[in-house]
Amino acid sequence: MEKLLNELSSECKPAYSVNSDVEIDVQIPENLKRNSDLGLPSIAESDLLRHFTNLSRKNYALSTVFYPLGSCTMKYNPLINERIAKDEAFNFIHPRQPAESMQGVLEVMCECERDLCEISGMDYFSLQPAAGAHGEFTGLLIIAEYFKSIKQERTKIIVPDSAHGTNPASAAFAGFKIVPLKSEPDGSIVPEKLKEILTSDVAAVMLTVPNTLGTFEKNIPEISRIVHENGSLLYYDGANLNAVMGIVRPGDMGFDVMHINLHKTFSTPHGGGGPGSGPVGVKAFLEPFLPVPRIENKKSKFVLNYKKPKSIGKLKAFFGNFPVILKAYIYIKSLGAEGLKSVSEQAVLNANYMLARFKDKINVPAGSRCMHEFVLSPKSLFKNGVRTLDIAKRLLDYGYYAPTVYFPLIVEEAIMVEPTETESKETLDAFVNNLIKIILEEAAQEPQKLKDAPVNTSVRRLNEVEAARKPILKW
Repeated sequence: MEKLLNELSSECKPAYSVNSDVEIDVQIPENLKRNSDLGLPSIAESDLLRHFTNLSRKNYALSTVFYPLGSCTMKYNPLINERIAKDEAFNFIHPRQPAESMQGVLEVMCECERDLCEISGMDYFSLQPAAGAHGEFTGLLIIAEYFKSIKQERTKIIVPDSAHGTNPASAAFAGFKIVPLKSEPDGSIVPEKLKEILTSDVAAVMLTVPNTLGTFEKNIPEISRIVHENGSLLYYDGANLNAVMGIVRPGDMGFDVMHINLHKTFSTPHGGGGPGSGPVGVKAFLEPFLPVPRIENKKSKFVLNYKKPKSIGKLKAFFGNFPVILKAYIYIKSLGAEGLKSVSEQAVLNANYMLARFKDKINVPAGSRCMHEFVLSPKSLFKNGVRTLDIAKRLLDYGYYAPTVYFPLIVEEAIMVEPTETESKETLDAFVNNLIKIILEEAAQEPQKLKDAPVNTSVRRLNEVEAARKPILKW
């Protein structure tokens, strides 16, 4: 266990000194002066350097380990994009500057909106939402405002059980009642079952495509037809866009509203609660309801238009998470149409390669083909009280960040794997070999080793129930 700096501190190894003979030409008001000692730890510079270096080595990061984190698209992103986003030309701007003084920034955002329209098939985008769930919430507020404008009272949202877990939460937060829809074993929707619950008070149906089992919804044309015949709208959860870029466009399939997780698909590392960006795209008839301000090009000059009377208003301070938007813009421009398509093709190929190696050894509920991710269910192989959580903890001992577990909820003992397009065959093979070894050999022959795992990490296994119910938020 790495000691804290205060624990390493000792009066016999002073780390700093202040020359009392030096006069500081700064007049500090008496009421702002500190009454007590700073209390800084006294530690040698070499020990200080080693402390932070050792801490950094304990971090899991894409620069150190493979992240097969299903549903989250944890992939390598070009570091040049990070360097550009840190350029002082962008970092020294202030959101309260007049639009006239940041025409370049507004041009980047405006062009990014147009690129996202081209990629998705939508007519308009807003870059304001700060995360995927924030984008869902924004899209649902737009749907609510649309029906209010045409004087229809629609209070329900249909959400399949194979959708992302944030969908029902976002819909409820937007004031809708959730109507669950049971999916097929591969997560797909049967149109006839949808018809049974598609009543006149349903505002929209939310679909995650590909769904959380990693399969593409094969009945979209039929679903789109019956949803629109009911006067309802169709919402596309675009968090899994990494699987379909350049191959299909949600707008062409009949979807009216969607969000995109820029921080998953377009060059910002996902996870840890941020940073994020969840732009919302709509068809033309919903454009009046998008958040303000809208970025518009008038007479070769970019302006911020707040005068949109039907708008749902502002969803975030200022104009969105610009560094994330900027990195997405660079990613899109550097890859181009064919490059983005190649990203998706490679992501799907990698996932199917891994699935092909697993399918004869571990149960795959959704079948032997997938899009960019897949779900394993090793429940039938478990003996001696071993659980999926034990598998995940044991993977930490092998140096991996564990995949998503127990999601989606419709698969018992689920292990959800997403390799992404940026990992080599050697990396994929090593992970498959180790996971098979843990599940087929160690779980059967050395169950206690799994129940004790992890053993070589800086922190051993926690009581997760207690940690959730009684979190210690300070040292």
